[in-house]
Amino acid sequence: MADRGLAISLFLALRLNKPLFLEGEAGVGKTSLAAAAASALDADLIRLQCYEGLDVAHAVYEWDYARQLLELRILEATGELLKSAARRELYNESFLIKRPLLQAIDPARSRPVVLLIDEIDRADEEFEGYLLELLAEFQITIPELGTMRATKPPLVILTSNRTREVHDALKRRCLYQWIEYPTFEKEMAIVQARVPHAAEQLARQVTALVHELRGVELYKVPGVSETLDWVAALAALNHHALDVDAIESTLGVVLKAKDDIETVRGERLAGMLQRALSR
Repeated sequence: MADRGLAISLFLALRLNKPLFLEGEAGVGKTSLAAAAASALDADLIRLQCYEGLDVAHAVYEWDYARQLLELRILEATGELLKSAARRELYNESFLIKRPLLQAIDPARSRPVVLLIDEIDRADEEFEGYLLELLAEFQITIPELGTMRATKPPLVILTSNRTREVHDALKRRCLYQWIEYPTFEKEMAIVQARVPHAAEQLARQVTALVHELRGVELYKVPGVSETLDWVAALAALNHHALDVDAIESTLGVVLKAKDDIETVRGERLAGMLQRALSR
């Protein structure tokens, strides 16, 4: 359910072989775009979930030291170990553990790839620096083996929730798109597509109420994923329309902080529900 601006950015990323950098609030569909693109392109989706402390060994590659040590012992026992050839014997691709970034540009890969680098803002700035070679040249340098370059560049999608500012050097290598919360009509269409078994009246009322909640100052504003979860939960409880009791019993599906729940309960929630029902 992409708008024209997002569709054009994705098209240009494919046509120009440029990474696409997506920013927006949590839950607006940034990660879903990568999955949808992989499905539409019949490509493999490779996801790297970023976090503080992420390093090369977990993101790019590492050597299988246990197997290398075992191979070394076998070569010594059989008398086949030559010092001049030991490095070549122990540092080849058979001992290389390929992590998501290297998997995505593996020249031996036959299928197209969508590489999702999710929540890059959670990784350290040093890791951003490592990504520059990959994003600019679609290649990775491994000291023991040399440079590995993608035969066909993957579609790279990076996402950020803006928990910190991402460095300009990384952004310059990407196309950029900010994703807003969807309009009521678009979110309603998403709900009907993803939770088709829910009653239309319920889907409309829940979507309207979520839009009301987004107008309140909350610690964690509900995203589209929370809307989908809420509709699915209420449908599972055989609700066909919203009422105060239904909301009170399932409010933890859409609001994920105690203070937020306390903020909207009572007369405030009743008022929002009234406006949602009249939409």
